[in-house]
Amino acid sequence: MTHASETTNATDSDSVFTAADKYDGDVDSDGTGNGNGSGHGNGAGNGFGHGHGHGAGNSDRGHDLLSTDSLPPWLTPVARAAQTVQPLQLSRFLPPESGAGRQSAVLVLFGEGERGPELLLMERAGSLRSHAGQPSFPGGALDPEDGDPLTDGPLHAALREAEEETGLDPRGVQLFAVLPRLFIPVSDFVVTPVLGWWREPSPVGVVDPNETARVFTVPVADLTDPANRVTAIHPSGHRGPAFLVESALVWGFTAGVIDRILHFAGWERPWDRSKQVPLDWRA
Repeated sequence: MTHASETTNATDSDSVFTAADKYDGDVDSDGTGNGNGSGHGNGAGNGFGHGHGHGAGNSDRGHDLLSTDSLPPWLTPVARAAQTVQPLQLSRFLPPESGAGRQSAVLVLFGEGERGPELLLMERAGSLRSHAGQPSFPGGALDPEDGDPLTDGPLHAALREAEEETGLDPRGVQLFAVLPRLFIPVSDFVVTPVLGWWREPSPVGVVDPNETARVFTVPVADLTDPANRVTAIHPSGHRGPAFLVESALVWGFTAGVIDRILHFAGWERPWDRSKQVPLDWRA
């Protein structure tokens, strides 16, 4: 099994959400606005945009396992954004047209906790040789039994890997959208972010301590809090969005996905991009 963080936490120079020389918080294609809405209220947020990115929209990403029925109203902006967002609005690194790359998926799982909407994350074990201690979404490489990488394969993989890594019961998860496939050039991973609603929460925790240090949830309110937002600076000079939450620094691919979801759902609040956190050279 390929651990989710091996898929999703490349260095900032590898991250599909890192611009060549800088990060300015804006999307990479035309026709988008900056979502400056706040909170988790009902209804649509700002700045969904359609852009001019390459690749298919959600109309070409249909899956039998996806359903938006009975989603909580606060998830409406996320579901709507997923229907329109284009690949280049998420990243300039897109899958090779040749079809090369190792297919993988991550589960971006929204639940509702004591403080409202929240996301499920996990943290890699500190003893691992690469990306030790880094937070990530559950996920990993597709197995042959997951099915077609271009249809339902990523959905099966995201649920399977999440169950293997966190112990969650996939029967309580309602998958409602997928984001465009993205590419991590150095690791050669093609990653499909799969969005889910934790309709019936189940106990979660560390399944294999050799791979995972902890499994935890982060309130969306903390992710949108400007006090918790920083720009991560890799020793190579590359910059990307990051979050200081739950005694962890969330950066790289995982932070990039969260950043773009907050932006296109209209949940993003103005934050100080000059506030920087340097990454260790081993990151």
